[in-house]
Amino acid sequence: MKLAVVGGGSTYTPELVDGFARLREELPLTELVLVDPAAERLEPVAGMARRMLRAAGHPATVTATGDLREGVAGAAVVLLQLRVGGQAAREVDETLPLRCGCVGQETTGAGGLAKALRTVPVVLDLAEVIAEHAPEAWIVDFTNPVGIVTRALLDAGHRAIGLCNVAIGFQRRFAAMLGVEPSRVSLGHAGLNHLTWVRSVHLDGVDVLPRLLAEHAQEIAGDLHLPVGLINRLGAVPSYYLRYFYAHDLVVEEQRTEPSRAAQVADLEKRLLAMYADPGVTVKPDLLEQRGGAFYSEAAVALIASLLGDRGDTQVVNVRNGGVLPFLPAEAVVEVPARITASGAEPLPVAPVEPLYAGLIAHVSAYETLAVEAALRGGRERVADALLAHPLVGQEHLAGELTSLLVETNRAHLPWAGTR
Repeated sequence: MKLAVVGGGSTYTPELVDGFARLREELPLTELVLVDPAAERLEPVAGMARRMLRAAGHPATVTATGDLREGVAGAAVVLLQLRVGGQAAREVDETLPLRCGCVGQETTGAGGLAKALRTVPVVLDLAEVIAEHAPEAWIVDFTNPVGIVTRALLDAGHRAIGLCNVAIGFQRRFAAMLGVEPSRVSLGHAGLNHLTWVRSVHLDGVDVLPRLLAEHAQEIAGDLHLPVGLINRLGAVPSYYLRYFYAHDLVVEEQRTEPSRAAQVADLEKRLLAMYADPGVTVKPDLLEQRGGAFYSEAAVALIASLLGDRGDTQVVNVRNGGVLPFLPAEAVVEVPARITASGAEPLPVAPVEPLYAGLIAHVSAYETLAVEAALRGGRERVADALLAHPLVGQEHLAGELTSLLVETNRAHLPWAGTR
């Protein structure tokens, strides 16, 4: 079975390879192709991948190429994990909104929109090549902003499912708190990508979230950097991205006085790439844990194995809403538990969502629709509309100022930047 990773030169890739090595019985991979135009990154990452698989006794071959057509031809699955503009663009996404008193973040708010504007057209071009050279392949999107990118892929008719590691991270965390195997734990996880709440935690079919909150609320709140009183009042566990909404002004003040995450990651990547280039390094470095993406490999292996093996199990993915969240359009993309088969992901019923969450979900989903439109058709007015619709911006003067800043700083990636 051939799997291609577009953006294979990412420092994330050894995390993925580690999962392939450990979970070889679950996913019988025979060929891994890493596709990336940046040879200076691709070569050390590919060398690291080969050594990791060899050290684990895994028989799969690893090929590195800058040729997308060659890389995806005949693949059963193509995984997208790219970053258009690299860490330099991320630095701008995280710092530029602060000039206007808005949160600087790479997947939500103004920074998230900037990333979507750069990324969606590139991903759709890649998907056209994949459709031509691997027409039966599933596209698994790990590229942020996942919800928006997945929506664009599905709207264009591609066989795509969005994947995020937030849900599996919560599942593993709660299983550790309960002292049980993760396979016994399932989540009542609902919302949009990076805008979700866990409203139930089932252990062998019994909801133990009240027990978890009674025994671990302080620890959970500390992990999320939110007040324990809020967690107890909600009776649910919000994604850590909800802090950008629930503590917006506090986050802005912190971001103005601390190094950006992009700066931290850029330093980590330099150190990781040096390790990957060392022929004596044959296992995933501990430093990679600081890069983020915990349990990414387990989530990816589980999804791919279920798609190819027609397992019919339940996993949290990004998929068309249909009627699962009835207050959203059917074509919206939501992040919910879904049944995974060879036909794709079928979202499962979700308990009615409380107004406290439904209002914010609907608000951000409307923004995502406008963001896709702006990314596909361009134009400053469409960008301004998307920003005006986003609850982290939402004021006309801020939307106007941020539109000018985003378009100018991303001009190299936006062919329409000189037009209205």
